Amino acid sequence: MEYSQGGSYRRQPDTRRPNTRTGSASYNSYASERKRRRSMRYVTQYDFALLFLTIGIALFGVLMIYSAGYYTASLRGDPLFYVKSQVKGLFLGFLVMILVSRLDYQVLMHKIGFLHSSLSQISLIFAYILQIMVLFVGVERNGAKRWLDLKVIQFQPSEISKIATILFLAYAIYKNRRALDNKWGIGALRLLVYIGPLIIIILKENMSSAIIVGMIFFCMCLVASNKKAYFLAVFVALAAAGVLVILFADPFRMERIRMWLDVENYGPAFQIRQGLYAIASGGLFGKGLGRSMQKLGFIPEAYNDMIFSVICEELGIVGAILVIVVFAALLWRIVMIACHAPDMFGTMLCVGVLVQLAVQVLINIAVVTNTIPSTGIPMPLISFGGTSATIIMAEIGLVLSVSRQIKQK
Repeated sequence: MEYSQGGSYRRQPDTRRPNTRTGSASYNSYASERKRRRSMRYVTQYDFALLFLTIGIALFGVLMIYSAGYYTASLRGDPLFYVKSQVKGLFLGFLVMILVSRLDYQVLMHKIGFLHSSLSQISLIFAYILQIMVLFVGVERNGAKRWLDLKVIQFQPSEISKIATILFLAYAIYKNRRALDNKWGIGALRLLVYIGPLIIIILKENMSSAIIVGMIFFCMCLVASNKKAYFLAVFVALAAAGVLVILFADPFRMERIRMWLDVENYGPAFQIRQGLYAIASGGLFGKGLGRSMQKLGFIPEAYNDMIFSVICEELGIVGAILVIVVFAALLWRIVMIACHAPDMFGTMLCVGVLVQLAVQVLINIAVVTNTIPSTGIPMPLISFGGTSATIIMAEIGLVLSVSRQIKQK
């Protein structure tokens, strides 16, 4: 607008709107563009690729548990014992996954009035309570207390601690992400005050789960912070300190390192050695589904942590590579959802789930192939374990919930 001599103003011509007197073609183009924009709508939907990949991996896991555990289950009198238990866990996990995916994940940030805390914060408190209960009333199996027996159900609280850590860190980072950019890492140390004691409690009886929780903490802080070099330096220092503690203060862990260094001759390395025999005998295309020899009592609990060796023996290197490719596709879908999440909370939820799945897959394969010392980490959705399967599918439900909030044209 510009003022005339009398103080009034006259409207300037709108240069954004084409002049109908000078060109009807340009005006028609402008009108059609406005009509197209008015008719455009934004929709939200499941990430069906992630949903079907999850279901496919879970069903493949049931098939491999049936194959790898048939002999051991037959000795118990029920050839389908492990399959039935796994199907129950997966069915419960599927229901939880669908329910969680239909909810708005941002509800986890809302504070409950009388508690003055969000559901994400409460989940961490609940994890602490369960882990402390394990120390006093936990069920001991294979020389370690990792289970809680509530008569109606038995489960490992460490699995709940993983998802609780993801929820709490995602909320804390969303509320104050810039604190992670402090020069001396003060923000990360504040978070470590909350997560560190939980890691120590888990470490007492379950080193593998403590490693996973620690990796979730480190990677989520690393992704959220702009101080990448600082976090990498801290990680290297902590890893070196952990190795020194194992070498000089933990005879049991040192035993695992001796097994790793001399797997061919060291007596207690029997399980890893038999797993390597299974991988070698499978060759390129494998012996065929159900034809593994090492699962017939040679590999202890072949349906559990060592199931990848049975996959290699029955389906060969080609089958093992296909399994890895499918997991890579699942992780890639989570990455894409994290990149397009509508807020930092959704992104951090996806990052936490991504880290947990990736770490478990990599460590499980590394242990089976004797790339790293032995530690009991199962293959997600494939190894036997109802608690693990249920929690992982619940985490996938969180990622699907985030995907539903991504608006697409």
